[in-house]
Amino acid sequence: MKTIAVIFGGKSAEHDVSIVTAHIPIIETLLATGAFDVWPIYITKEGKWYADKAMNDLAFFKDKSYMQKLAGTKQVQLSFENGLDIVWSGIFGKKGHIDVVFPSMHGTYGEDGSLQGVLRMAGVPFVGCDIFGSAVAMDKVLTKQVVSAEGMQVVPYVWFTRAAWGEKAPLYRAEIAKLGWPLFVKPVHLGSSIGIAKVKNERELEEAIEVALHFDHKVLVEKGIEPLIEITLPIMGNDVLRTAECERPLNKTEFFAFKDKYLSGGGKKGGEGGVNSRYSEVPAEIGPELTRTIKDIGMRVYRALDLGGVARVDFLVDADTKEVYVNEVNTLPGSLYHHNWKKAGVSNMELVTGLVRLAEERADAQKSTQFTFESDILQKVGGPKVHK
Repeated sequence: MKTIAVIFGGKSAEHDVSIVTAHIPIIETLLATGAFDVWPIYITKEGKWYADKAMNDLAFFKDKSYMQKLAGTKQVQLSFENGLDIVWSGIFGKKGHIDVVFPSMHGTYGEDGSLQGVLRMAGVPFVGCDIFGSAVAMDKVLTKQVVSAEGMQVVPYVWFTRAAWGEKAPLYRAEIAKLGWPLFVKPVHLGSSIGIAKVKNERELEEAIEVALHFDHKVLVEKGIEPLIEITLPIMGNDVLRTAECERPLNKTEFFAFKDKYLSGGGKKGGEGGVNSRYSEVPAEIGPELTRTIKDIGMRVYRALDLGGVARVDFLVDADTKEVYVNEVNTLPGSLYHHNWKKAGVSNMELVTGLVRLAEERADAQKSTQFTFESDILQKVGGPKVHK
């Protein structure tokens, strides 16, 4: 029986959302297969690591005193001596070997390539995108720059860092003014709509920038498309890709804020009773031609960013002209967007086990790549010393 570690939580603004994704559907489905020994690894908001099978039950975290329970247990450490082992130190210490890791950490340190780098160094197969695609997709500006370089459309935008705004705010205000209203202001490295605002005048713009800079050192201001059709497209695969259905959020407000996504109808990100089942159209009724265009562009984006495992590409469509703009990429779709994959004929079981298989396939393929190089540079460096 293979042992799978599901890592979730973390020092991220999306910490709590990560806990939900880890359990629905990942841990629940892995346990239901009966084929895996599942170790939940929880990282606190302070960066402490714990592993306890009691955490396989989401009810553990719904208890408001769960941090007090954890305080009385030993923290877990990672060992890379022979692949990946989780280790509990002490007189009665123990260790457990991990065969595959299923990352379920949204946002900072989880989706930005940080965790993926650690797992790559450990030589353990892991689900989802690798370091490079994760790092680029986590940065909304870098994503736009890569996508544009590959000949795909993005909406006009302006970006700046906290330091640059402090030094040259009037210059950036002038550039932003050329975009026209309305505008969207976004922290560059966050998801789940945290810190995002739609603004229609200069006062709202200034307030939104202040909020965005509170959450991130880098801010994106982009032109709003009106009338707008939003489309999201989940994609799965490494070399051979499969798309789920085009999905259209049916939002009656300005845009989906955090509370709309996770606190409506049960609060499951992408789950039954959550925002996606209540306020989205799957498949989107946008006609076969536009559907085909979006799926083609989605796969181009997936390959251009060197993504793998699973990801979701978000699009903005001008409802009048039908022009398609690539908006952003999510390398860990909440709850894996399993509600959408079901409509595409992929069950939770097929989705989760399929992602584990893709992780193992990528790890096997990487074994054919040579990562070291033999040289005699150490023997020749510096040369003989000259004595006076």
